[in-house]
Amino acid sequence: MGAPVKEFLEGELPARLCLTLVAGGGGLDREVTTSLIQKPGLLLTGILEELHSDRVQVFGAAEVGYLTSLSEEKLRMAMAVLEKPELPAIIVTRALEPPGFLLELCARKDIPLFKSTLTSSVFIERVTKFLEGRLAPTTTLHGVLMDLLGVGVLIIGKSGIGKSECALELVSRGYRLVSDDVVIVKRMPPSVLMGTSSDLIRYHMEIRGLGIVNIKDIYGITAIREKKQMDVVVELVKWEQESEYERLGFEEKKYSILGVELPYLMVPVSPGRSVATIVEVAARNQILKIMGHHSARNLKAHLEDVMKGRN
Repeated sequence: MGAPVKEFLEGELPARLCLTLVAGGGGLDREVTTSLIQKPGLLLTGILEELHSDRVQVFGAAEVGYLTSLSEEKLRMAMAVLEKPELPAIIVTRALEPPGFLLELCARKDIPLFKSTLTSSVFIERVTKFLEGRLAPTTTLHGVLMDLLGVGVLIIGKSGIGKSECALELVSRGYRLVSDDVVIVKRMPPSVLMGTSSDLIRYHMEIRGLGIVNIKDIYGITAIREKKQMDVVVELVKWEQESEYERLGFEEKKYSILGVELPYLMVPVSPGRSVATIVEVAARNQILKIMGHHSARNLKAHLEDVMKGRN
């Protein structure tokens, strides 16, 4: 699924990209299916391979200057390169006026032609960032996403297990809520999972017995985040006497989301257990692991050294 070119003219994007549509308005429903951008350069000479038909084409000073310098015959050959593929859009940067022959081509073939005041490098950087986010693989999860000391912790579990109550206690301790109940996850290049909330329920949390509360209004702007990279998954499960739970932590379990594996912990919930404290410690422990300090493995290595010494 691609992004319609008309999205370049929606919201804050036109100001961000400094874009103005100058021709080809009939082709705004064309879709961009890749975040890769192409500057045609020498491709316009026709001596190299054809343009990539799925990429937005950026014409800077070099391309415009080259085309306007050509004789009529060579210009016809160069324009033939642009005639073949069904390009999603063409952008002329540096506030350059698109040449008449380019305006005619885009109007005739309904190729959206934009003008931007940005330099080519800045424009490509900004539009690539937008397209990477817009075209990123996406899924929706039932859970709560928190920012604990910079660690993105996804709390999952069956309905009624206490995910929101755990998150509320963490917020009261000064940590930050990203999303409650519905977490929208995008896989950003190369393998980073970013979580955010839907616009409809952003900043809100459902607490049984209280109803819907607005965390931003109650705790202030420092208690919320728009989005956060996900680093750890914690699943809350009902305590069952006959079940076995991790007690040593020598081996790390993984939880796969959109093909990316994250550290996974299963935390049994029972009366008297402070689940919020356990989740907080899990985040702190993850920071130690990132820094190369694995408490359980270090203890295991120490015990093995002691046993060897006794033998």
